[in-house]
Amino acid sequence: MSVMLIDSHAHLEMEPFDADREAVIERAGLAGVECIITVGTSPVLSRKAVSLARRYENIYATVGIHPHDADAAGEHALDELKALAADPKVVAYGEIGLDFFRNLSPRKQQTDMFARQLELAGELNLPVVIHDREAHEETLALIRASGIRRGVFHCFSGDWTMARQCLDLGFYLSVPGVVTFEKSHTLREVVRQAPLERLLLETDCPYLAPVPHRGQRNEPAFIVHTAKKVARIKDRDWEDVARTASENTRTLFRLGAQAK
Repeated sequence: MSVMLIDSHAHLEMEPFDADREAVIERAGLAGVECIITVGTSPVLSRKAVSLARRYENIYATVGIHPHDADAAGEHALDELKALAADPKVVAYGEIGLDFFRNLSPRKQQTDMFARQLELAGELNLPVVIHDREAHEETLALIRASGIRRGVFHCFSGDWTMARQCLDLGFYLSVPGVVTFEKSHTLREVVRQAPLERLLLETDCPYLAPVPHRGQRNEPAFIVHTAKKVARIKDRDWEDVARTASENTRTLFRLGAQAK
């Protein structure tokens, strides 16, 4: 296959892949996925992500504490993530942010942990992977205050007004398989208006499998359906969408570059 894709946000380190992880990675390659970013969400899963990236040349990792885990994480967790981030296969800090939809950690703890991790990402000179669910204003305010201007809003869930603010801050927007869902009118409008040069593609696997696999465990091979849907929305060749999104991902995460 001549067109190559990058899954900019996967969770291959998670338990749903323990039984067949190698087969999943092999299927991704057969589907044209040349590279996968596997994203840490806690100290334990960040360690697993980095370990996985060390074993596979085409897999990179990120490290971070998800807002759901903010209440359980202490200073030692940040120290551990800082040490993990020194690995050359770590290309970003995240998934970090705010989730005021599920509120699995108290909002104060989420906000404090997010601010501290933004500061750490700046110290490490790493781009950030942002989780933002029903906390748009608060998330943007903390990013503005941090001074960080390199990163991606993963699984983008805002409207076009929100998207423009993210783009103005220098961030990319990542499009998940949700864009293939029948009722995702707001996301499709964002995709239609946003410059292709500022979009990434992701699976967020094992979650959010695109149509025609909706309801199944998601995996990187399914990203082709997301690329083709974005291409239809933007009236572009899907190969062009795949190529440009991959170039965007390489640029943001400096894939292949040792210097951070």
